[in-house]
Amino acid sequence: MARSRILVTGATGKVGGAVVTRLHAAGVPVRALVRREADFPEGVQAVRGDLGDPASLDTALEGVDSVFLVWPFLSAEGASDVIDAIGKRARRVVYLSSAGVGSEKEEPGEAITMFHTELERLIEASGLEWTALRPTGFASNTLAWAEEVRTTGAVRAPLARLARPLIHEADMAAVAVQALTTDTLLGARPLITGLELVTQERQVALISEAIGRPVRFEEVALDEAIEQMKAAGYPAELAEAVLPAQAEMLDNPEPVNDEVERITGTPARSFREWAVDHAADFR
Repeated sequence: MARSRILVTGATGKVGGAVVTRLHAAGVPVRALVRREADFPEGVQAVRGDLGDPASLDTALEGVDSVFLVWPFLSAEGASDVIDAIGKRARRVVYLSSAGVGSEKEEPGEAITMFHTELERLIEASGLEWTALRPTGFASNTLAWAEEVRTTGAVRAPLARLARPLIHEADMAAVAVQALTTDTLLGARPLITGLELVTQERQVALISEAIGRPVRFEEVALDEAIEQMKAAGYPAELAEAVLPAQAEMLDNPEPVNDEVERITGTPARSFREWAVDHAADFR
């Protein structure tokens, strides 16, 4: 495939940012969609636009062949207009979806799974070439603990024994770049996972090890954690769906596979590696 320009949405986030970096390092012309001024390596073109305003995307999509799509909202409202706008200019979209899509346990009340499912359906019906990446939990979500770790030396959270194969953003980016720059994942929905199941208590221990000082895990009740999420500004529907769904994983953990290695040629990074890479965020 010719090295046509690629537009990366979510370019200031962990995954989108890693996609921008990897494409740029490979010499692929890359454009970053931003809502406000942001710094990128020299040669990366930043263009303002907002997925919440499809009319604002025209300039960003000019001359673009492929789009890496990260959907930043908690519903699929407005997604069809965005996908239509992409389809008028580009020929391929790689969508960052979720491992929960397509599972036998898909529940109507699971807000995150619902919007990812709808986005996948819209993309598949669009006529665009497509790939839907279905990662397990993001290792970077543990950055929500960073302020607590810095100020109290503890993480107060539910489900100490919850074990997940959290995936490093660099591994998601490596798979995304394969999908964007080769034809090997056309029409695929790869389930991509971290290297191994790691309990939340162990995640905190690995962060402690990475920063070189003690950090405790203090378990709180699920109901208390749900109320804390609501108090922090999360929608009630999300708080009441996400944490109980995670509790179910105590007995039915997410699978672990070697898809990252199969697709990229390099094994998935461990949570220990992620913690070392992000030690500065927790210090």
